[in-house]
This record gives sequence, C-alpha cells and structure tokens, in this order.
Amino acid sequence: MPSTLPDGDPAPADGGLPESALASAGSTPFGVYVHVPFCASRCGYCDFNTYTATELGGGASQDEYAATAGAEIDLAATVLGGRPVAQTVFFGGGTPTVLPAADLVGLLSRIEAALGLAPEAEITTEANPESVQPASLAALRSGGFNRISFGMQSARRHVLAVLDRAHSPGRAATAVAEAQSAGFEHINLDLIYGTPGETDADWRASLEAAVETGVDHVSAYSLIVEPGTRLAARVSRGELPQPDDDVLADRYAIAEEVLGAAGFEWYEVSNWARSPAARSQHNLLYWNGANWWGVGPGAHSHVGGVRWWNVKHPRDYAARLAGSRSPAAAREVLTIDDKRVERVMLALRVRDGLALADLDEAGRAAARQAADDGLLEPGPLGTGRAVLSFRGRLLADAVVRAMIGT
Repeated sequence: MPSTLPDGDPAPADGGLPESALASAGSTPFGVYVHVPFCASRCGYCDFNTYTATELGGGASQDEYAATAGAEIDLAATVLGGRPVAQTVFFGGGTPTVLPAADLVGLLSRIEAALGLAPEAEITTEANPESVQPASLAALRSGGFNRISFGMQSARRHVLAVLDRAHSPGRAATAVAEAQSAGFEHINLDLIYGTPGETDADWRASLEAAVETGVDHVSAYSLIVEPGTRLAARVSRGELPQPDDDVLADRYAIAEEVLGAAGFEWYEVSNWARSPAARSQHNLLYWNGANWWGVGPGAHSHVGGVRWWNVKHPRDYAARLAGSRSPAAAREVLTIDDKRVERVMLALRVRDGLALADLDEAGRAAARQAADDGLLEPGPLGTGRAVLSFRGRLLADAVVRAMIGT
C-alpha cells in the first residue's frame, strides 16, 4: 500500500456510491482487502503506508485496530446493500501478523457476517517469517485462512542486512514448514532481486532455497529505490549503488530459469505458480479489473468504475469512523478512456494476455509491431490476443506505453 495518495474529487461523508456503480456490484467478481498499517520495524527500502510503534503517535492503537477496521466493514455492507459476496479476502500491510491471530480471525468473521464469503473463498494473509509461530498459524488456519504469503526477500544474510530485514536467512523456510504443518493449502514466498551487493549466485541461491521449501507460489520483484526511504538516502550519499537495469534483466532471466526448471509457470510478470490452483485469485481479481473494497488507512477501493482511497494515518482513519463518517479521502469516476488504459496496463501483464479487440486501431498496429520485434508471442496474436514473450516481459512497461499511445 504506497504511502502517497493521489488527488481526486471529494468523497461523500456517508461513503455512498452512484447507482451506476452499484449496478455492477452483484454481477462482477468481488474481493476485500484489509490493510494492517503496523510493523515491528521499518525496512530500509519500504515506502508503504505502515507505522512502527515510535512512528504511530497518539490517537491510534494497534489494540483497537480490529474494532476500528470492523466499523469500515459494516460501512461497506451498508453502502453495497448486500449485493456482492466476497470471493477473496487479502490481509496486507504492513505486517498483518503483528496483530494477534484472534484479531485477524475476528475481522474475517466480521467480513463473512457483513458481506458474505463464497464457499471456496481464497483467504490470504501476508506475514513476516519472524511474526508467526506454530500456535498463531494454527489459529489462523482453523479460523478460515487458507493461503499465506511470507516476505522472505533473500536467503543471503548480507542481502537481508542491506534491506534491513530482521529475520535470519533460514527463518523463512522454518516458517513455511510451520505453515504446512498448520494445514495451509497454498503458500507464497516474496523475493526481491537487485539489492546492492547481491550477486547472481546469491540470487540463484535464494530462488533455490525458496523452491526447496515446497511452496506452490513465488513472487519475485526487482528492487525499487523509493524516494524518502533509508535506502534512497544511502544511494544518494554514494554508500550503495543504484540497481542496474541490465543486472535486473539478468536476475529476471535467472528466476525464469530456476523456477521453470522446478515446475513453476509464470502467470503474471512477477508471479509464478506450480498450478492454476496455486495462483493468487485475489491479485487476479485486480488484474482482471474486478471490484474490491479496501479496508484500512490509505487503502484503495474500486466498485463499478468508481475508485476511492482512504485517509492515510491510522489516527485520522479511526477518528472518521468514530464520527460515523466514511474514511475515504477522495475518489474518482473512471472515464471510458481511463478504463481502456487500465485494461491494457493490467491485462497485458498476465499470461492470458489482452484481447486485441480492446485496443484501438493504433494500439493494434503497435501490437503487430511488438510481435515483429519479438515482444509478443506470435501464436496467441493469430487468435486475437496479445501475450508477452519472455523478452516482452522484460520490457512490459514499454510495450504497454506503445499500445496506449503514450
């Protein structure tokens, strides 16, 4: 959950949505995102809307957060009028598991009571390896969670040190084993490549360590040096080098090699799964342009072409809900062109690709050129779909810009 909010139009105090938006709520896939804006410590590269105890300040409390977020869940039920049933729920952060497992399970129960859950709903929480224990994992699993995503980042101690990660290199594997013992059906490991000081061998070792845990999903993201972070300050002072684009491309190629050899297939530019069942259904909901309600400070939502985002600070968030007001800071109604651009940006990232019919004439010409340049797979193009080739995945942003004419 990025820490900077966009501009937008005023959001109504009661959180109400236009009838045109509500009309799609019952017929479009729907998910719930719950942002838990707390961490035990802040990683040097992190730009997310999250707070440590020393950063939190007065007027906001981790102990009261479940009750506060529960009030927004009730607001969502009122605004949506019982139309959607959640097919996915995703607890992100921050570190959701800094809260007691009982709080997370209680919030899930609140979502089920207020909005409803599909019978086979995917219920995910993010976690840091050091923020869980066998007892808490067992409580989460028995409370309805069936997927967990651990922030492993690297298997090398010196890489973790640059990232300011608190866990030891082997803790992620131990946490995975504990989650497997607790009965979690699907487990993801998040990895970061391109950290200053990381070598090709370090990255390969991290991938191999992730594969050896037996997880069925791996996410691999290139390091981005975000302005205002400790990492950015170190780079600007010359203490650490800026990640090199050619190195990042080489690391991505290593990820494709190692994960592919282990039976993983890419289904989104930064995500690999052992089977279709292992894919993150919640993230696919985003990439397919469906509806979701984002609960928590700074959380973003989208229903029927209306997008809104909550106030950032937990103190302001709690104050609004205590005053029976929506926590939304602002919103925007997407235009037809906005929707077209987003459709291209999101659909092109996934393995199923983008229907050429969703492009205008200039966009289709750009797709044909991209195929000639080896950036799109030729086979799907012949059936009316644009699917990124391996080289296209490395240059995905440029391919998108060409197709939307920017």
